[in-house]
Amino acid sequence: MKLVKRILVGLLIALVLLQFWRPEKNVSTENVVADFEAQTQPSNEVALILEQKCYDCHSNNTVYPWYAEVAPISLWIDGHIEEGREHFNVSDWASWDLEKKDHKMDELVEEVEEGHMPEDSYTWMHGKLSQEEKEMLMAWGRKVRTELAE
Repeated sequence: MKLVKRILVGLLIALVLLQFWRPEKNVSTENVVADFEAQTQPSNEVALILEQKCYDCHSNNTVYPWYAEVAPISLWIDGHIEEGREHFNVSDWASWDLEKKDHKMDELVEEVEEGHMPEDSYTWMHGKLSQEEKEMLMAWGRKVRTELAE
């Protein structure tokens, strides 16, 4: 019993100390999606889906929920954001050539179609995309790809 108590006390101390380590926030005061939206022309419905379900992890600006202030959740969320931006950061859209833009939109369609985006760990707290939302995103992504090819 003493060993269990020591382990619990040690874990509590570690958790308290972890609260002092904060990852850098992904926050910008600029409109970091302006170039992306100007070129891709999402409908109001698609723009809302992107804002509510995509941009937090796939742009240079994240709207953090309150629980993102508590470690180790803050570290877990930071990892998601870093990985999301590494794979597809709409804030970098203007710097990409047409081939890369086409490839990223192809990946977007594929990831949504296969159910990989948004990730399950995101949907636990924020909800899933409805089938209608998925269809809208995929149709828009395919349209963007067609327009990039012209």
